[in-house]
Amino acid sequence: MPAEEGVIQPDVVVVASGQGPVVEVPSARAVVAADGGLERAAALGLVVDVVVGDLDSVSHAALERAEADGIRVVRHPEAKDATDLELALDEAVALGAESVLVVASDGGRLDHLLASLLLLGSNRYDALELDALVGEALVHVIHDERVLRGEPGELVTLLALGGSAEGVTTDGLEYALSAEALEPGSSRGVSNVFAATEARVSVARGVLLAVRPDAAGKGRRR
Repeated sequence: MPAEEGVIQPDVVVVASGQGPVVEVPSARAVVAADGGLERAAALGLVVDVVVGDLDSVSHAALERAEADGIRVVRHPEAKDATDLELALDEAVALGAESVLVVASDGGRLDHLLASLLLLGSNRYDALELDALVGEALVHVIHDERVLRGEPGELVTLLALGGSAEGVTTDGLEYALSAEALEPGSSRGVSNVFAATEARVSVARGVLLAVRPDAAGKGRRR
């Protein structure tokens, strides 16, 4: 869990497959690579503890090195009912994680990107404090309340997932919400702005994604 309110300090980092910017990733007690995320993790200087997936997107050489280094490899069949990212999140839960940071790409297949963002808000992970670095963006999943740290003028968009997000209240954002409802597909929460260095966002019922589109690109880790 975060050592300081509003600061991301995950128990487990999950690294997804794909290319992306070089970002600063906070330390965690375990790193789980989702298939080709093994090579992305190496590029970020992360030491992987376990590799999960059908292993169709990781190079044979990288997998051989991992096995030689004693990294645990959890193999799944190619014909499976879950993405590698979902399997990696399940592995993080099995490791006893309470907070998880996903490092993902915003490139590649659009359907994979959309599925990954929807997965983050799944009810099956509602016990986790879940965040994601997606390309240049930093994404926070909000089930009840989160404190976000940023810079005045920084953009943040609030999106409802899986149904109406009711009783949405913000403090520290320029366009305040007070016990309002955000509907899926509504643009009501798009392009809000940090008015202070901290913003508090709460939701009485439902799930929100708080998307900060340029947080990683500015070299910040919040």
